[in-house]
Amino acid sequence: MEEPVYIGGHPARPPDLQALMQSVACGDTDAFASLYDAVAAPVLGVARAVLRDVAQSEEVAQEVLVEVWRTAPRYQPERGTALNWILTLAHRRAVDRVRSVEAAAARDHKAALLDQVPEFDEVSEQVEHRLEREQVRRCMRTLTELQRQSVMLAYYRGLTYREVAAQLSVPLGTVKTRLRDGLIRLRDCLGVSA
Repeated sequence: MEEPVYIGGHPARPPDLQALMQSVACGDTDAFASLYDAVAAPVLGVARAVLRDVAQSEEVAQEVLVEVWRTAPRYQPERGTALNWILTLAHRRAVDRVRSVEAAAARDHKAALLDQVPEFDEVSEQVEHRLEREQVRRCMRTLTELQRQSVMLAYYRGLTYREVAAQLSVPLGTVKTRLRDGLIRLRDCLGVSA
C-alpha cells in the first residue's frame, strides 16, 4: 500500500489537549493559545448547533473559552477527555443562553399582554352598572306618581323645574317640593349618605 501524498508536507499532528489543559491549569498563556486554536472551531460548532444565531454563538464560544482559562484547574482527566469537557461546557452554556433568551421573550410577551389588559374588568364593570340600574328602578317604584314623574322629567329628560311644572300642569312650588321629597326617598332607598 502506498503512503498518501500530502500537499504542503505532512499534516501537523493534533496537539495533546490533555497536556495543554494541564499547562493551562498552571497559567501557561502559550498553552492556552494552542488550546484555543485547537478547540475554538468545535466549540463554535456546538454553540451554533444549539443557538442557530451567529452572533450569539460567537459570544457563547468566547465565554466558554474564557471559562476554560479560568476553570482549567478543575478539569479531571480521569473523568473524560479535555475536548469532551470543553464541549460539555460549550453545550451547557449554549443551552443556558437559549433558556435565558426564551425567559426574556416570555417576560416581554407577558409585559406586552399586561399593557393590553384594560385598567378595569369590563365584565364586572358592566355587572355593577346593571345592578345599580336595577336598584335605581326598584327605588323609583317606591316614589309617588307625582314624585316619579317629576324626577323622570327633570333628571332623565333634562327639563327645568318650570318646564316640569308646565308639563305636569302643577304649581312650580309643588314640583320643587315633590322633587326634593322624591330625591330624599331615592337617597335613603339607595343608601347614599347626604
